[in-house]
Amino acid sequence: MTQKLEELFNLPPSDATTPEEAKSSIEENRAIIQEVDLAIDKIDAALPYVNDLDISDKELDDLSDLAKEKFQDLIDLGMNVEARFSGHILATAGTLLGHAITAKQAKLDKKLRMVDLQLKKARLDAQIAKDSNKSDGDKIVDAEDGRAVILDRNELLKQILGKSDK
Repeated sequence: MTQKLEELFNLPPSDATTPEEAKSSIEENRAIIQEVDLAIDKIDAALPYVNDLDISDKELDDLSDLAKEKFQDLIDLGMNVEARFSGHILATAGTLLGHAITAKQAKLDKKLRMVDLQLKKARLDAQIAKDSNKSDGDKIVDAEDGRAVILDRNELLKQILGKSDK
């Protein structure tokens, strides 16, 4: 900013940086970003090797199956005893069915959280790729689903007429 603009807008004096200083700070930031990106890639590579996720799914399925089996046993028992005893047995059976539902719901919640994390990672990767394309300084402009090339009218007409002659 010039001194006249600072005086006109009543701004504090700016500390002007030279282009060399700006380039060096940009290069330092790029190096830091690359280090962070490598660390994220290492973490990402380590995530698929977590084996406890499948084991916990199996355990929740086993618990749910056991609760459903015992629910059916208690329902059969409750129907074959006197009415004064069947109320407590059927209430216990209902509790077991609630546990089976809770186990299945916990499994679904875990899967939904994993999908949510994958979507967030994909969105972050897309944003990083989009930002890296912007910093390249090309004449290419990224859209959400494609790429575009900026042309002037004459160049576009040459391409159209060139394709129609073939």
